[in-house]
Amino acid sequence: MQRKFDAMASARAIAMALAVAALAMLLASGPGSRLGVWPWMTGLTLLKWAAWTGIAAAVLAALLVLLLAVPRWRARPGVPILALCIAMAAAAPPLILLAKAKGVPPIHDISTDMENPPAFVALLEARGKSPNGSAYGGPEVAAAQQKAYPDIKPLVMRAPPREAMQRALDAARSLGWEVAASDAATGRIEATAVTRWFGFQDDIVVRVRPEGEGSRIDVRSVSRVGKGDIGANAGRVREFLRKLA
Repeated sequence: MQRKFDAMASARAIAMALAVAALAMLLASGPGSRLGVWPWMTGLTLLKWAAWTGIAAAVLAALLVLLLAVPRWRARPGVPILALCIAMAAAAPPLILLAKAKGVPPIHDISTDMENPPAFVALLEARGKSPNGSAYGGPEVAAAQQKAYPDIKPLVMRAPPREAMQRALDAARSLGWEVAASDAATGRIEATAVTRWFGFQDDIVVRVRPEGEGSRIDVRSVSRVGKGDIGANAGRVREFLRKLA
C-alpha cells in the first residue's frame, strides 16, 4: 500500500512539474522573442512545446483526479486539480492560435487594392532587409485574400484628400503605429506596428487619392517575417478603416 501512495505522490509531482514547465514556456515564448533573447522561431517552438507539455500534464492530472474517487486511492485533491488548471491555462492559448491559423490562408500581405497595391518608399530599405521583402505576392495571394477576407475593400470618403490624409494620419497614431513617413503631396503614409506578445514588426502603407468630390483610401499591411500571419494584417486593416469610417 505504501508503494501505491508513493507512486501517487510521484505522479502528482510529475503532473505539477509538467504543468509549471508548460506555463513557463508559454510565458517566456513571446517576451523572449520581443526582447531579442532568442529568434522568433524559437519563441514559436516554445509556444508549440507549451501546448504539448500542457496537454500531457492535463491528461496525467485528470487521471489523478479520477483516481481520487477510488476509496483506496483517496488523498488530498489539491495538487492534481491545481496541476490540471495550470496545464489547461498553458495549453489553451497555443491551441486557440493553432485553430485560428487553420481557419485563415497562410498569407502575410493584405491590401485593399490587389491589382495596384500601395508601394513602400520610406520603409523600402527595411522591407528589403526582411525575409518577406516588399514585393506583392501576385494573383495567388490576391485570390487567397479575396476568398478569406472579401470585406476588405478601399474606403471612399466625402472628405477632400488633404482632410482625408490628416484623418488617416490621426487614425494611424491613435492605433499606436510608429509613423515613418507622411507625404501629403503624394497622399502616402508609412508606418510600423509591433505586435504585443512576440513583438513582430508589420509595415503599413496608406494611400490617399482623389475620388470624385471626395477621397479613396487604400491600405496595405505586410509582415516582415513568417509565411502566415493568423489574420493579423487583415484585422489591422479592418481596424484602421473602421477608425476612418
